[in-house]
Amino acid sequence: MNDAYEVIVIGGGAAGLSGALQLARSRRNVLVVDAGRPRNAPADGVHGLLGREGMNPLELLARGREEVRSYGGEIVEGDVVSATRDGDGDAVDPTGGHRAQGVAAEPAVGRGIPGFVVELAGGRRIRAKRLLVAAGLVDELPDVPGVREGWGHNVVHCPYCHGWEVRDQAIGVLATGPMSVHQALLFRQLSDDVQFFAHRQPPPAGEQAEQLAARGITVVTGEVDRLEESGVRLKSGLLVPRQAIAVATRMVARSGFLSGLGLKPIEHPSGMGEHIPADPTGRTEVPGVWVAGNVTDLSAQVGTAAAQGAMAGAQINFDLIGEETAAAVARRR
Repeated sequence: MNDAYEVIVIGGGAAGLSGALQLARSRRNVLVVDAGRPRNAPADGVHGLLGREGMNPLELLARGREEVRSYGGEIVEGDVVSATRDGDGDAVDPTGGHRAQGVAAEPAVGRGIPGFVVELAGGRRIRAKRLLVAAGLVDELPDVPGVREGWGHNVVHCPYCHGWEVRDQAIGVLATGPMSVHQALLFRQLSDDVQFFAHRQPPPAGEQAEQLAARGITVVTGEVDRLEESGVRLKSGLLVPRQAIAVATRMVARSGFLSGLGLKPIEHPSGMGEHIPADPTGRTEVPGVWVAGNVTDLSAQVGTAAAQGAMAGAQINFDLIGEETAAAVARRR
């Protein structure tokens, strides 16, 4: 691993690898730093991804890493602990031989946008011109025994990711926040037997209560004690038989390492958690920093995240070309 790159991609999931692939194919010197904790690791397969339906998520990432490396991209496992502005960027030339033969390498940092220093756990510091943050998010699970044990199997959250696998089963929806009624209506498309467990939330009222009743979704009041193999056990002792449980987690972007750049997550408009806001290309309010995947789009599936990574990678390359062209024009003058 070198000490300087044109682009550092933080996160080696679908978004990060897709962005790195775009950059490597554009002959950019790119490094992917991957903490090795993919959100979908507990799942048996990736769903809704054309051409890769049902593939094991770890196998998908392994193929993606091979593709990035085949174009000269580098990948290292590690945790990013901080990202800051580089105060000595003019001395860095991270082109690394990726330019076409006979084309002189240009100084990579210091024109237009200052570069960055990324520090890994263990103290290694790496510099780059641009950052693509695709570190994903953390699912904060409700504090109910049995949820964590079944997560990704009989405890699910997304009807598009796991719905087909629990179709026609007796499904329970554990209320955890403002999107739980919406979640129940989505899972009702997949099964005629859906029950809504209000748990610690107020029972749905008004239009939401009418919607559930119209769709034949029973509301079960009372706090849930735990999830068991055969169903949902209430604090009252009542066991409600269920085969699968849908849970809306609170989703929080993995982005604490960006605080040194003044880039902090904000509450998502949906109320589902916190994200890093960006424009449609992934560009953040901090010049030189792009985001892609679940760190910015809490609901993005694998295919969406990969598309966002590809878009951000192309935009970063275009941004670098603009900077390099401006410098070339200035020299010519």
